[in-house]
Amino acid sequence: MTKKELRKIYLAKRMALSDAQHEQLTHQICERLFESVDLENIKVIHTFLPIKKNKEVNTWLIIDRLMREYPNIRISVPRINNHTSELEHYYLEGPEQLELNTWSIPEPVRGVPTPTEKIDAVLVPLLAFDRQGHRLGYGRGFYDRFLSGCRPDCLKIGLSFFDMEEKINDISDKDISLNVIVTPESVHTVTYQHS
Repeated sequence: MTKKELRKIYLAKRMALSDAQHEQLTHQICERLFESVDLENIKVIHTFLPIKKNKEVNTWLIIDRLMREYPNIRISVPRINNHTSELEHYYLEGPEQLELNTWSIPEPVRGVPTPTEKIDAVLVPLLAFDRQGHRLGYGRGFYDRFLSGCRPDCLKIGLSFFDMEEKINDISDKDISLNVIVTPESVHTVTYQHS
């Protein structure tokens, strides 16, 4: 299926989740992530902050656990630069540093910038993904542009409520593949990378 077709299907599937299902699935993703991803050598992890109205994975569960169990890992979060359509990155200091932007995304309004080359792992939002690790987002390209500038060894981890599609048909060479996708039921490690 095409990105447009899949986007419609998976947005509807996510919005159909009850609050209880959403919370349960988020907890399962959090557990799987900490069980299956080796964080010992990670110094800086970048994570999206959830858009509540879009029922994204609640990454605050992951952030809270990182702060408790891995105090040596620094957490970085994004902010959209509306002039350049690029993501900027800041070390997370606390909720008081954040405000909702026009898309209801919590963003840092101040703080210490995170150099992209310092980021060891990125938790990436997505609507759907396929066997090759291609992800489907909202279609604005923020994360593809960001991930293309990360170090080659940066671990790109997608978080998805739903299992994989066999193939997303209209992938372009601007689409950046993920290394790992964590779902409530399983962890997919991608061996093939789209070139």
